[in-house]
Amino acid sequence: MDNSLLAISLVILASFFQGTFGLGMKYMSPLKWEAWWLVHALIAMIVVPIFWALILMPNLFEIIAQTRGAIVWEAALYGFLWGIGGILFGVSVEKTGISITYGIVMGLAASMGSIIPLFQIDGALSNPSFPIVLLGVLLLLVGVAVTAIAGVKRDNLKTDGLERNNNIKLGVLIAVLSGILSAFLNVGFANASPVAQVAVIEFGVAPQEASLAAWVVVLLGAFAMNGGYAIIRLLHNKTFASFGEKESGKAYMWAVLSGVFWFAALGVYGQGAALMGDMGPVIGWPILLGLALIISNIWAYRSGEWKNAKAPFKLLLFGLAILIIAVCILGYSNY
Repeated sequence: MDNSLLAISLVILASFFQGTFGLGMKYMSPLKWEAWWLVHALIAMIVVPIFWALILMPNLFEIIAQTRGAIVWEAALYGFLWGIGGILFGVSVEKTGISITYGIVMGLAASMGSIIPLFQIDGALSNPSFPIVLLGVLLLLVGVAVTAIAGVKRDNLKTDGLERNNNIKLGVLIAVLSGILSAFLNVGFANASPVAQVAVIEFGVAPQEASLAAWVVVLLGAFAMNGGYAIIRLLHNKTFASFGEKESGKAYMWAVLSGVFWFAALGVYGQGAALMGDMGPVIGWPILLGLALIISNIWAYRSGEWKNAKAPFKLLLFGLAILIIAVCILGYSNY
């Protein structure tokens, strides 16, 4: 199979995992959020990435040790900043609702996560694919905005437009900050490329497999934030007893499954991005998030979230159509 086609196929597969892992969050009970999240983060950011990487690279820790320390710490810092963005996402949802927050965060994470690595590439402005990538990212932003508006209209129908939140301006501001910080997950991956290069040059690892070493470094910082925050919540709320709740087997199962799916998205995306070369994180990231938004809405439709919301659903379909066009443009820019 042609490398470009294989790369796009891998990113599409990754988007399925990205758009699906959130289903597990509906099955947290009877565990407290912080208990469920600690298990999820441990699986998603530590266990699965390291286990998967060690299978393909038994010298994983030697590879990381041979990488310049400043690069490792910088990549981990980007992961930590992404973790802060995730926490702020939850705060914004409480103030503005899921539809507005999700639209703002997805749009900024997709665009900023693509544009920042683009401008870090030498000679980016002279790259023939530069205007095509910008067009694709711009259309993706429009598509995300339309789907967000559709979600807001759907929510207003369900509440008869009576619910109002005085903190909406603050919530939007927090969502913007969350979106910017959420982009740093991909920025960290792009800046951790020297780790993958060590694996390729010094240990003969295939480029697409070496991308896993880069994720291990980034996600160490991500877990420091997510796991640390969950532990602080456990201590503050005195909810450690939640781990022993009766009939919590289903909650644990979904915590593990969502963790596996979450990193499967990043791991498979990383392999696709590696096959795209230097432009991989620039092109692959917005495709990943754009398709994931489509897939998550398919699951939402199947669960009845768009029932009795005919007009907003039509607007949603329009937004998803724009997203599909944007993804096709971004995919074309890789050829």
